[in-house]
Amino acid sequence: MKKDHQKLIEEIKRLKQEKNAILLAHYYQVPEIQDLADVVGDSLGLSQQAARVRAGIIVFAGVHFMAETAKILSPDSKVLLPDMKAGCSLADSCPPQEFAAFKEKYPDHVVISYINCSAAIKAMSDVICTSSNAVQIVNSFPEDQPIIFAPDKNLGGYVNQVTGRNMVLWNGTCEVHDILSVEQIIRLKSEHPDAKLIAHPECKAQILALADFIGSTTALLKFTIRDSSRKYIVATETGILHPMKKASPDKEFFVVPSDQTCACNDCPYMKLNTVEKLYLCLKNEKPEIKLSGDLILKAKKPIERMLELS
Repeated sequence: MKKDHQKLIEEIKRLKQEKNAILLAHYYQVPEIQDLADVVGDSLGLSQQAARVRAGIIVFAGVHFMAETAKILSPDSKVLLPDMKAGCSLADSCPPQEFAAFKEKYPDHVVISYINCSAAIKAMSDVICTSSNAVQIVNSFPEDQPIIFAPDKNLGGYVNQVTGRNMVLWNGTCEVHDILSVEQIIRLKSEHPDAKLIAHPECKAQILALADFIGSTTALLKFTIRDSSRKYIVATETGILHPMKKASPDKEFFVVPSDQTCACNDCPYMKLNTVEKLYLCLKNEKPEIKLSGDLILKAKKPIERMLELS
């Protein structure tokens, strides 16, 4: 590690302590940021942590909707995002005005929204879910209750299959998962016939049909720790390989590539956050996530309902 880089890391540690700041990082962040974080997790785990935080400053190394969620759950804390351009293709695929018009077509439906959406979409929802608890949340409603599921059609389709429901699905996807191809998986399986395929439910149905295990980011990690196999083909974002390798250094992991040019599948938004931006964010206490009090109140109710059910 370069001397200047190491100095930045030491400065980040000092600033965290000096400013009573907590660093939350998603599994899709670069390894250096994961190793600096006070908490590393998936959307559910980080949401639960944000609801418990009593720090003056929350630095969220993730994407915009995650930092918004932290602000909604800890409105008295200053919430910072290292790069305000760190958005989300899935959240962007569900514009609030269009979703409001869509929702009006189904007045008798409750709205279950995946946490990967904007604060405005959360405010229009009855309950939020994550990939960890989506099946549980859907099953908490009577079987005859009509449901709108937004914004991820792949996750919604998977939940429909598991629960036997027929939820109305908003037509949104995550580009990191939706881009993965069956052809790349078949190639990897032919190269590593003894490897198990593990997949995030944001992947297409054709990929999920081939998977040995389907689960949230945390569930995938836990599966590789407890499972007896020595090799895994991983159908999700590259960042999860870091904690997988740390937890199981004797096992091999092969991420499903997004194309033929590299053996990776990076989220371009997640990777906008760097150690340098993290340092400047802590030093200058910006960019800061700001939401109106009214939006916070409206968006908080469906998140709190999810946390109660989880």
